[in-house]
Amino acid sequence: MDTLDTTDTYGIATATATATVMTATTATVTATTATRYPVAPGHRLNVRSGPGTQYPIVRVLALDATVAISCQTYGEWVTGPYGTTRVWDRIAPGEYVSDSYVHTGSDGLVAPRCA
Repeated sequence: MDTLDTTDTYGIATATATATVMTATTATVTATTATRYPVAPGHRLNVRSGPGTQYPIVRVLALDATVAISCQTYGEWVTGPYGTTRVWDRIAPGEYVSDSYVHTGSDGLVAPRCA
């Protein structure tokens, strides 16, 4: 904030004007693209409501689907095309798939742990 003082010939302030200076700020927004991982070829993967086969199926992924993994958690052991693991990938709120059917290129976690 800038202040402008006007004084008379004796140095006594006679008027004060206040001006607000606005500065334009340009915010750069970077679009974040989540990494997508392919589901094993030839598999229509069951998406479950939790990290295990005892949870209900909420939908089935199409052949050649890819998934974005928001977080990962440990659950039931499952054997699939990419090995045996107890890692489950959360692909949306309330939607989990076994990591043994997702090609992440790793036997460990590739996303943060689910809270």
